[in-house]
Amino acid sequence: MSKIRKLVIPVAGLGTRFLPATKALPKEMLPVLDKPIIQYIVEEAVNAGITDIILVTGATKRAIEDHFDRNEALENYCLQAKKTHAYEKIKEVSELANFIYIRQKGPYGNGTPVLNARAIIGNEPFAVVWGDDIWKCPKKPQVRQLIETFEKYGDPVITAVKTDDEGTKKYGIIEGVEVEPAVYQVKTLVEKPGPQKTKSRLGSMGGYVFTPDIFDALKATKLGKNNELWLVDAIANLLKKRPIYAKLLEGEVYDLGSKFGWLKANVEFGLKDKDVKDEFKSFLKKLK
Repeated sequence: MSKIRKLVIPVAGLGTRFLPATKALPKEMLPVLDKPIIQYIVEEAVNAGITDIILVTGATKRAIEDHFDRNEALENYCLQAKKTHAYEKIKEVSELANFIYIRQKGPYGNGTPVLNARAIIGNEPFAVVWGDDIWKCPKKPQVRQLIETFEKYGDPVITAVKTDDEGTKKYGIIEGVEVEPAVYQVKTLVEKPGPQKTKSRLGSMGGYVFTPDIFDALKATKLGKNNELWLVDAIANLLKKRPIYAKLLEGEVYDLGSKFGWLKANVEFGLKDKDVKDEFKSFLKKLK
């Protein structure tokens, strides 16, 4: 079985929920404390053993490429100013992984960026995560948990989370059979069915390990809602041909696609940061 070393991160979205901030700044570059969202995601993947990061971008996402590139002028300035810690931090960013950039082409929809990566992936299994979810997993990174499940069963794996009635309107909902603690063999995956149309409260939360046959499934998938190519529809097609598993993750996810999620992450990360946590706690207490 091929070792999973490649991760696809779709980052071509326009981030309209954060306008006007995202008019010139990619949503993925919004800071959580002192790092952009996308850096947390890349670091988590690298800690899981990923070596190649494939970022599927758009015309307004140049700042992401610049962030992971070397900036020798800034590095030299930090050295000359004796800002050694800053120098090490910015140099470290460019050395996290091998970065590959693809411009998204094709119909709207979250299946398109995965299909765009086909030539880079080749005949290898690979991982996919979204560019606006930060996972905090105390034992193993999100991607590592998915990879280990894939290595055991040899079939595609999707991230699962426990949800509620409201979650059935926000997430794809997984119905399946638990084959071991926290691992389910998927029977159906339906996008946002609502609480009346499913008994399951197991949500799909934007993390995947795929085998290369997902590309043929995507090519064969008709455009769906809003005339978009939906990844969930391709997974449903693939499910007719082979088993797919869902891994209920150990950890907490911050959905940074919403203003509340972004604010929550900044507050919680700030309360744990050694440099600002005491002053920040005092500030928050004064607001009560």
